[in-house]
Amino acid sequence: MTITKMSWHPQYRSSKFRHVYGKPASKEKCYDCVPITRSVHDNHFCAVNPHFIAVVTECAGGGAFLVIPVHQTGKLDPHYPRVCGHKGNVLDIKWNPFNDFVIASCSEDATVKIWDIPKHLLTRNITNAKKELLGHARRVGLIEWHPTANNILFSSGYDYKIMIWNLDTKETVIQNPVKIFDSHKDVILSMSFNMDGSLLATACRDRKIRIFEPQTGTVVQEASYKSHRVNKVLFLGNMKKLLSTGTSRWNNRQIVLWDQNDLSVPLLEEDLDGSSGLLFPFYDSDTNMLYVVSKGDGNIRYYEISMEKPYLNFLMEYRSHIPQKGIGAMPKRGLDVSACEIFRFYKLIPTKSLIEPVSMIVPRRSESYQEDIYPMTAGTQPALTSQEWLNGINKGPVLVSLRPGSGIVNSLPQFPEQEPSQKTTESNRYQNQEEWMPLEEIQKQSSVPDRKSQKKMEERLQNDSQMRLSNGFDVFECPPPKTENELLQMFYRQQEEIRRLREVVSQRDVQIKQLELEIKNCHMDAGRY
Repeated sequence: MTITKMSWHPQYRSSKFRHVYGKPASKEKCYDCVPITRSVHDNHFCAVNPHFIAVVTECAGGGAFLVIPVHQTGKLDPHYPRVCGHKGNVLDIKWNPFNDFVIASCSEDATVKIWDIPKHLLTRNITNAKKELLGHARRVGLIEWHPTANNILFSSGYDYKIMIWNLDTKETVIQNPVKIFDSHKDVILSMSFNMDGSLLATACRDRKIRIFEPQTGTVVQEASYKSHRVNKVLFLGNMKKLLSTGTSRWNNRQIVLWDQNDLSVPLLEEDLDGSSGLLFPFYDSDTNMLYVVSKGDGNIRYYEISMEKPYLNFLMEYRSHIPQKGIGAMPKRGLDVSACEIFRFYKLIPTKSLIEPVSMIVPRRSESYQEDIYPMTAGTQPALTSQEWLNGINKGPVLVSLRPGSGIVNSLPQFPEQEPSQKTTESNRYQNQEEWMPLEEIQKQSSVPDRKSQKKMEERLQNDSQMRLSNGFDVFECPPPKTENELLQMFYRQQEEIRRLREVVSQRDVQIKQLELEIKNCHMDAGRY
C-alpha cells in the first residue's frame, strides 16, 4: 500500500516587515514656513543627511536652495540664509555620501556646483561655490554621486550627454570631464547605480532603458519595450534586478521589474492606478523593501522584493490626503534605531509651505537593539579613491553597524573623538596583557600609588583645557549664540555630546568590571596553587 504525502502551502507569506506602518511627525517636529519651489521639473527637490535637510526654494533672479539643520524644526525665519550662486533655477541637489557637509547642485544655467556647508548655523547667504563644473551645453537636470568611489560625480543634461567629473583637483573651475557618454538620443530622465557602482542604469525619453559600464562607457544592455513608457529606473541592490516606473499604453501608472542581464522582456508588470502623477521608487537593500512614492498625492506604497516569483510582494500603503510635490529620504545611519525606524521620508508640501517627516516603523515590544532588522549598512568611508576607480577598480561599500556605541556612522564629527579612542586602546592593551602576565606583575601594577596617576591626569586635563579654550570659548564650537536659532542649535549639539559621553562612560564601566573579574580570577587561581 502506497502512502501519498500531501503538501500544504500557506495562503500568506511570512515576513518580519508585514506590519510596517507609516508614522507622520507631530506638528512640532515638522518644518513650517518653508518656501518650496514651484518648478514643474520631475525631481525630488530635497536631499537629506543626518545633519541637514536641503530643499530647493523659490527665488527671484536665479536659483537657490535652503540648508536647514535636522534638529531645527518649527517655523523657519523668512530671512533664513540661502545657498544662491546659480543664475537659473536649481533642478537637482545631492549630498556627498562620504561628507555630510558637502552638497552638489545643478541648474538651468548649464552648470554644476559643489558647496561647502559650515558646521555651525548659517548666518548669511552662501554665494561662492567650492567648485564649478562647466561642460554641458544646455541645462543640467540630474546629478549622482558614485556610491563607493570618493569625489566622483555624474551629471546629465538636456544636451543628451552624461559627464563624469573627478573632483580630486585643486582647480575651482573644472571644464574638462574625465568621460562623456553620448549614446542617448533624447533627454535622460533618471540615473541609478548598482551596489558597487560598476553598472549605471538610465531611463530616457525615447522609452529605452540602458545599462552602462561607467568606466568604459560600453552599453551592456538596452531595453526597448513599447508597452511601457519609462520615467524612473532603479537598481535593486544585489538582487541583480532592475525596477522602472512609468505608464502603460493605456496611461495607467505602472511598475515593471527586469532582469539586469536580460532586458528583452520584463519579469513582471503591475498596473497601479490611472492617476497622472509621477512615481518615485526608493529601495532599501538592507531590508529588501521597495517604497513607491506618488507625486501629486500623499500615498506611499511599500513592497518586499524576493528572488523567487512573484518577486514583488505588496505589504501596505501609507495614505494621506495632503499631496506631496517632492520627497527626501534619510540615510540609514540617521534613523532612530531605538524606535525600530527602518526608513524616513521628508514630504514637501508646497500648499502649506511644510516639510513633513514620515517614519516607517516595525512594531516591536522590546526596547533593545533589533539585530535582525538592522544588518550592516553602508557607512561614510569610501571604498575607493577617485584615481583607483578611474583605473578600473570596483569595490562594494564599506559597511558599518547601526548598533548604538558600536562606532561613528556620521561623517566629520563635530567633536574630537581621539581622547576616548586612546583610552579604549590602552584598556584593551592592558586587558590583553593580563592573559599571560604573572600574578606578581599584576599586583605590582595595581600597587602603584594613586597620587602619581592623579597628578598625570591633572596635567593632561590642564593641557587639554589650554589647547581647547580660547578667550573662554571652545575653539571647536561656534562662537557664542547671538540669536534664538543659534542658541537652539548649540543646545541640540550639547545634548548630542552628552549622549555620546554617556555611552563612553557606560563602555568604561563594562571594561572596569571585566578587569575586576579577571583580577579576581587570577587571585583565585593563585590561591589554589
